[in-house]
Amino acid sequence: MVTAPGKDSRTTPGVKIITLLTDFGLKDPYVGIMKGVILSINPDATIIDITHDITPQNIEEAAFLIEEYHRFFPPGTIHMAVIDPTVGSERRPIIVSKDNSVFIGPDNGLFTLILDDAEVYLVENPDFMLKEVSPTFHGRDVFAPAAAHASTGFQSFAFGRTISDPERLENMFPATEGHSLKGRIVRFDRFGNAITNIKIDFLKGFLGNRSFEVHVGSMIFTALSKSYYESQFTCLIGSSGYLEFGYFKGSFKDKCNITKNDSVLISVL
Repeated sequence: MVTAPGKDSRTTPGVKIITLLTDFGLKDPYVGIMKGVILSINPDATIIDITHDITPQNIEEAAFLIEEYHRFFPPGTIHMAVIDPTVGSERRPIIVSKDNSVFIGPDNGLFTLILDDAEVYLVENPDFMLKEVSPTFHGRDVFAPAAAHASTGFQSFAFGRTISDPERLENMFPATEGHSLKGRIVRFDRFGNAITNIKIDFLKGFLGNRSFEVHVGSMIFTALSKSYYESQFTCLIGSSGYLEFGYFKGSFKDKCNITKNDSVLISVL
């Protein structure tokens, strides 16, 4: 039986919304088991699946998605993310508080893009874990219980000590050199659209009102489209807020033989 911590823990009113992001897929029972743990602690929780199809062990891909989707949820939402290739190692479980939202998961760079101006705490209080913690399934035994207790109103500092050195992924951002900006492909969506690490604000600041060329693979673009249907091949700012490339009614990834980490070069003319 899953039980709550003692009544002397400090609490605030519960929020009840918990999002889940994992690379677990749906073939195995892992996602369902985590939901069972959450509902055993907080039967009133509303659980929302973001996706469970993150490329296995791809922490960077998940980091970009977390930065994208969390902004569209109500204040106080708990975002649980488990892409955890080093589960059972010395890597730390953490809870991150930012902008009246909470993020829970492994300290492996997963939260790189939301760490600025955030408060970060360890998840180390055994009252917020299952009694038996498997070295291979912290999603069930550590993160799901922590998310559930957070949704009942426990503040982040109740989970453990504050830390100032959370892990951050390197080389996440594009770089400029003279009249060129260099980024790269960081992920693909289901449609084969190739999404870069070049954010719209960064791109606008670099380009200003100047003419430009965008090079990716063998393709060259000299303008940004507004949507995917405007031409067979498109270069545009997608709904994620990042520069991306599409192929109308097909896969840009397959059509142009583009792979993750391929470079994207933007030159002003």
